[in-house]
Amino acid sequence: MRRRRLQRILLVLLSSWLLAAYALDRIGDHAKPRGRYDAIVVAGAGVLRSGEPGRPLRARVERAVELYREGRAPRIVMTGGLGDFPPAESIVASALAQSMGVPAAAIVCEERSTSTEENAREARYLIGRGARVLLVTDRFHVYRARRVFAREFAHVDAVGTVCAPWPRFRGAMREVVALASYTVLGRI
Repeated sequence: MRRRRLQRILLVLLSSWLLAAYALDRIGDHAKPRGRYDAIVVAGAGVLRSGEPGRPLRARVERAVELYREGRAPRIVMTGGLGDFPPAESIVASALAQSMGVPAAAIVCEERSTSTEENAREARYLIGRGARVLLVTDRFHVYRARRVFAREFAHVDAVGTVCAPWPRFRGAMREVVALASYTVLGRI
């Protein structure tokens, strides 16, 4: 009897976690840019052992370059310091954007941050609190990241990207935990 109750509780918890991850991903799917911005900010993401961008970082940079080409902002701010593998996420992102035709003069790198909060704070130091920014991150990350960035900037919109299924699933599940902890700690 007790074992069945525990199994039901675990099933409810797992189902709730999966549903929350799905909901976060769907929320980010509806985020759309509106007008022009002072800067497009790319949230940092992992670099592979080879020094190449991981799939999430590549998707974010590709979307940022697309928005830049649309004329949404005159510059792109790449965020992200050193993660598991060198070089810094922002340096890798900058190199990728330049390989896609974005001039180096239009790219600003922030190489110190290691979290969403630090991405926002360090980007604010570079472009100012009064800036209108368009944040680019994974769809499942849009909800929390937009709120964190709103603490640092006067106006923030965010757009989400989609990468391969496994990193997307893993990231969305992790994001549920991050959102819960940020909420409990009063960080959003």
